[in-house]
Amino acid sequence: MYDNTGTGGHVPVMLDRVLELLAPALTGREPVVVDANLGLGGHSEALLAAHPSLHLIGIDRDPFAIEFSTRRLAPYADRTTLVHASSDELADVLADAGRTAIDGVLFDLGVSSPQLDEAERGFAYSYDAPLDMRMDTDQELTAEKVVNTYSAAELTRILRVYGEERFAPRVAGLIIKERAKDPITSTKRLAEIVRQAIPAATRRTGGNPAKRTFQALRIEVNAELAALEAALPAALDALMLGGRVVVLSYHSLEDRLTKQVLAARTKDTGPPGLPVPLPAHQPRFRLLTRGAELPSEEEVARNPRATSARLRAAERIRVDHQD
Repeated sequence: MYDNTGTGGHVPVMLDRVLELLAPALTGREPVVVDANLGLGGHSEALLAAHPSLHLIGIDRDPFAIEFSTRRLAPYADRTTLVHASSDELADVLADAGRTAIDGVLFDLGVSSPQLDEAERGFAYSYDAPLDMRMDTDQELTAEKVVNTYSAAELTRILRVYGEERFAPRVAGLIIKERAKDPITSTKRLAEIVRQAIPAATRRTGGNPAKRTFQALRIEVNAELAALEAALPAALDALMLGGRVVVLSYHSLEDRLTKQVLAARTKDTGPPGLPVPLPAHQPRFRLLTRGAELPSEEEVARNPRATSARLRAAERIRVDHQD
């Protein structure tokens, strides 16, 4: 959700494309859209402005995001429902709002600009700050707790799986060694430990060597992939005929999971070779994008945080008694 509108002038990532993809689903009398990762509310504001009869349900686990977006979307207060919750609670949020079906849903994954830019949140290795990394500041698990209490095997696993760090055992080993001297409590010290663990030849290429470790810790602390794994299918289930989903991912793990979930809903599951397709096995969705779409060079030049964005979208084309 790399949206810096209102805090630096950047528009939300791939905004025009998001609006274009969702628009055909929002032509009814009172369409409903869920913004499952509200952030600073940039996409939501544009959707509300473009569709005067739209009702928007915004979800975010970060209290700051809810507070900021409440002010930002105040002109549309009668058409918004903003909820402090994790995206994997989407089904419950819809039930509480009395909405059994929706017309559109947007997942703008990743970290918002305030989370990155406010040093004390501990998301960035470019600032010296407490090792925190919580999107929901009410939760107990922090990056400091992960770094200082997880076993070498657990640390290696999350660094390898969530950070795609090929030197995961070396990084985990040095973390274990260093925390035995003193607890690791700051982003600066952790970044330095990671730098020491990575071979010098590798350090000279590919940007800051701490990037992968910080990504892995952030995903672990916030259970980001688990949330998406639950939230995306729930959103697809809630979409009515003609309803559309748009997902903006910012690293390969999110994009791969999105691709897998959408692929499962867009293929015929019937036995091969049947002369007549079985209705019960027909796809419920069709893809609206060929592979993952990327931001334009112009947008990346204007907003460097859009660089890693990948967009996928799908439309519900079938509803039957099984749904």
